[in-house]
Amino acid sequence: MNSPYPQVGVGVMLIRNGKILLGKRKNSHGSGSWAFPGGRLEFGESPEDCARREVLEETGIIVHDLEHFALTSDFFENEKEHYVTLFLLAKQFEGESRILEPHKCEEWKWFALNDLPSPKFLSLENLLRQKDLTSLGTL
Repeated sequence: MNSPYPQVGVGVMLIRNGKILLGKRKNSHGSGSWAFPGGRLEFGESPEDCARREVLEETGIIVHDLEHFALTSDFFENEKEHYVTLFLLAKQFEGESRILEPHKCEEWKWFALNDLPSPKFLSLENLLRQKDLTSLGTL
């Protein structure tokens, strides 16, 4: 979606036993990179509702409790797209990840916070420039 205005994205951080859930993107900008579950905020939707909807649609995981964590400004040069990404931390959730949108995600995998895979999706790269995620390992 090429827009003259920035879009709002929502990334959801699910942490279990010191590991964080990432999916390998496909058929979209950032194809082949690893990213949090999430997506574009819809008109009239709260970031929390977007986070719950996207995680459920993409992974089948049900999110109960969310906390605002950070935001990034992400300009995808090749696609000429600009997103402001809101990161929410899922403090309580249930279920196991499944590939529910195989046309968008190749796989879901849990990674140690100090050993994240590459390549990383641009918004994740930008987040890591701001925050040290290893401190979240106690969740």
